[in-house]
Amino acid sequence: MRVEYAKLTLPGNRTENQDRIDLLVSGESLLMVVVDGMGGHAHGARAAEVTVATLKESFAEMALPVFDPQGFLTLSLARAHDRVVKLGDGVALDHKPRATCAVCLVQDGGAYWAHVGDSRIYQLRSGRIHTRTRDHSHVELLLREGLIAESEMRSHPMRNFVECCLGGDVPLPAMSVTARNKLEPDDVLLVCTDGLWSGLEDNDLAVVGNGGTPIEKAIRALADRAVANNSPHSDNTSVTAVRWRGA
Repeated sequence: MRVEYAKLTLPGNRTENQDRIDLLVSGESLLMVVVDGMGGHAHGARAAEVTVATLKESFAEMALPVFDPQGFLTLSLARAHDRVVKLGDGVALDHKPRATCAVCLVQDGGAYWAHVGDSRIYQLRSGRIHTRTRDHSHVELLLREGLIAESEMRSHPMRNFVECCLGGDVPLPAMSVTARNKLEPDDVLLVCTDGLWSGLEDNDLAVVGNGGTPIEKAIRALADRAVANNSPHSDNTSVTAVRWRGA
């Protein structure tokens, strides 16, 4: 597996960074993790830390390459959810630790991903967005039902309302888990929090897929632009990125 990869997290205009990220490479498998401890909730950073630690633990326990990627992603997120729920034992419902999460497993020439909430995964190809996850958010629901246009999502008064997340209530949240997404040489995978994508247009993100700039430099430029565009109310802004060079 030939890849170029990088990760970056910035606090934005917040006094505390509640995002947690990691990127793990082991043999012929790679795991990208981005978690956003939900702002306004007590112990959001702790929820993010527990989620990342749980996903890393699950990855370390697996024989690689992972035999059942979709099962691995589902069970790992369920385990993380249970642990974040336990963090909130004895805490009032409105203040329980919560987090959104996006995780991507790369192996065997493909990518498998899962997410809960509005942390996103993008697959970029030849300077365009080939595909991306769809948020578990109220505005995404309105878009799917044809009640608003995509251009209205950024300014909608409920743009920050997330429909589901890790933690909080005991029942397992809705999560989206994909089948294998085939990778082609020079495809780029971006896994990011809403602090990144909310401050950028699709064209800003897609240009990373052109392949002319080292991935570390490219995501730094993206993150700096997102923070600047969202200033003075920029959220924590985090991203992990992989450029697939081939098997």
